[in-house]
Amino acid sequence: MNQELLKKYFFQMTGEEIIELFSYIIPKQEQLEVKDFTTGKYVYGLSGLAKLLGVGKTKAQQIKNSGILDKAIIQNGRKIIVDAELALKLLNEKKLK
Repeated sequence: MNQELLKKYFFQMTGEEIIELFSYIIPKQEQLEVKDFTTGKYVYGLSGLAKLLGVGKTKAQQIKNSGILDKAIIQNGRKIIVDAELALKLLNEKKLK
């Protein structure tokens, strides 16, 4: 990294210098460890749970209130995070009983 670049004011940098600075500060995309939420690891809120289960929000609320998914749900106030894989596993176990 160029030391002169680090001492330079941001508004005085050229576009090339800014790109060089940001490429140093922000790791390359391949190096980032990003959780892929599209794979369904977590869903958020009642609407996310409803979409995961293929039911309406009212039915999702009923299932949540039943306690079947307690191990898969983290709730703080109105915020709900559901571990999708665990929720489906718990529902499958309940269905088999």
